[in-house]
Amino acid sequence: MTASLVGAAGGPWAFQAHPEVWVLVIGVVGSYIYAARRIGPVAVGAGEVAVSRRQWTYFVCGALILWLASDWPLHDLAEEYLYAAHMLQHMMLSYFMPPLMLMATPEWLARLLTGDGRAYRVVRWLSHPVVAGVAFNGTIMITHIPGVVNESAGNPLIHYSLHVLLVTTALMMWMAICGPIPEFRVGPGGQMIVLFCSSIVPTVPAGWLTFAEGTVYHHYTNAVRVFGLSVESDQQMAGAIMKIGGSIFLWTLVLTIYIRKMASRFYDEARVPRPKIVGEQVLRDQARAQLTYDDVQAAFERSQPAPEPAP
Repeated sequence: MTASLVGAAGGPWAFQAHPEVWVLVIGVVGSYIYAARRIGPVAVGAGEVAVSRRQWTYFVCGALILWLASDWPLHDLAEEYLYAAHMLQHMMLSYFMPPLMLMATPEWLARLLTGDGRAYRVVRWLSHPVVAGVAFNGTIMITHIPGVVNESAGNPLIHYSLHVLLVTTALMMWMAICGPIPEFRVGPGGQMIVLFCSSIVPTVPAGWLTFAEGTVYHHYTNAVRVFGLSVESDQQMAGAIMKIGGSIFLWTLVLTIYIRKMASRFYDEARVPRPKIVGEQVLRDQARAQLTYDDVQAAFERSQPAPEPAP
């Protein structure tokens, strides 16, 4: 708390220590490494890879985004000075970090965490596209209500609770898209619908921020204007980040899923089945299937002309 007060008094770029963030990130990284090194080899059996190189890459990127979004300087700018930084922070915690963490999670680890009893049924219900979509988009709307934003900015408990709710509902939504448990995921068509709906709902608060007259969030009427941005310009930039940045990201995913689906269908339709027999037998069968000049000549010689009628 002392470091936070000193940082705030020293200006927007003064360093502020956040030990709780460091503990969180170290705990997440340590747990993943322990699971991959100790539990994974036992869970998958001898000779199998517990965590692939691609999953390690996803995890490193996800953990890095979690740290950057939650620590100085982005967290402090988002909490005290710029609502645009607050919007960028929320996008990192809801759009970028959750899918990376889910793709980094091996199936054996996900099933170990959920089990096959009540926890599994609860997670599956929460991951249903309708339930997850309503919860995630509802959270997006709630976290942009002026009263909620102004209150949470001055109350650490409410602030962190909203972040936990945002990340949890984002994980629920992304579970149907790229979750580690196959039966929780929906098909390509369902994935595109979920992403489409998730790109439409946020345009409501984004458009409101972009065209709002006057100050929407009074907490950010700080005398110190970072980058020289006025309160109105800060609000408009936040709306642009949410509307343009979020929509471009989600629509890029929709387009990618559609192209992959069409490419897979085209490949399946154009694929010609190959003969299972190989070697000399295939050559003999192909030779018999070919029609040569000698075959045509022999056929003409075998055919006898029709007898001429008697005069």
